[in-house]
Amino acid sequence: MTRRATLTGTGMYAPERVVPNTFFDARYGRDISTFLREQRNIQERRWMAPEQATSDLIVPAARDAMAAAGVTADQLDLIVVSTDTPDQLSPSTASVVAYKLGATRAGTFDINTACAGFVTALDLAAKYIAADEQYDTILVVGAYAMSKWLNLDDYKIATLFADGAGAAIVRATKSGRGFSASYLYTAGEYHDHMGIYAGGSLHPIDHGVLDRKEHLLAFPKRIPPETNGIHWPRIARLVLDRVGKQPADVKHWFLTQFNVQSIYETLDALGVPRDRAHLVMDRFGYTGSASIGMCVADAVAQDKVHDGDLCVFIGSGGGMSMAGLVLEWGA
Repeated sequence: MTRRATLTGTGMYAPERVVPNTFFDARYGRDISTFLREQRNIQERRWMAPEQATSDLIVPAARDAMAAAGVTADQLDLIVVSTDTPDQLSPSTASVVAYKLGATRAGTFDINTACAGFVTALDLAAKYIAADEQYDTILVVGAYAMSKWLNLDDYKIATLFADGAGAAIVRATKSGRGFSASYLYTAGEYHDHMGIYAGGSLHPIDHGVLDRKEHLLAFPKRIPPETNGIHWPRIARLVLDRVGKQPADVKHWFLTQFNVQSIYETLDALGVPRDRAHLVMDRFGYTGSASIGMCVADAVAQDKVHDGDLCVFIGSGGGMSMAGLVLEWGA
């Protein structure tokens, strides 16, 4: 049979510091909790320690995924880290992760498609395996350390974002299961609507930038709230059509964990029961490029996912980048 790629192990890590909604009620002197709980499904989130870097979030998640897959560091052929909050601008965070894991024979690189990154990285890993037989075992990680880029003067932003990492081992298979269809899409007209707009070649960091807090996460323009509700169902139908499946055939929907209302809107539009979407933002807040990886790992830990289950992953984030992927679970 045709060589394909499948997901054989998952892991996640959330920092130890728990920040409940009541933290923000007290900080801002207003009721933040009700909106977060009712409109975003967020009860609490985790923030990293000051001494931690993004790679420190990745390593424990990666080790859990490797253990679940029965893989050792010296078996990794490639490490792909998806993050828009790297350890530093250069070199790549993936190279740091390889060193910390002891992955002495792995190639490494980072990608940045913001919160669509984990799904994009899975797609990339699957294509590496399908195209080149020297790649059998790939570590894919989505990681987010956004608490270090939050403007705590802006309660509308600071209350949503959190830190964490989700990891997966992608391996070659000839079983017929695994990744089967994908689609990437970018609405580039929204590139200047959400992001961290200083620290690169356009606006290098200087004291003026720091004083004005331009190096922190910002939403300069409003992304139309219906954007995900329009594109997520479209992407879902497109990738499912390619494998001859219907939304009702999908057992598990792993969607970007930013706004629970967008998730419900998408499943309603597809005629799918809402409980087929696994949710983690209630406990972990919005973890961006890590959110889908954490969501999958959490579902696996709860023994929800079984061999033969059809899964759809859809991620979206700043840029505005989107990615969809179909996976039949099992090796």
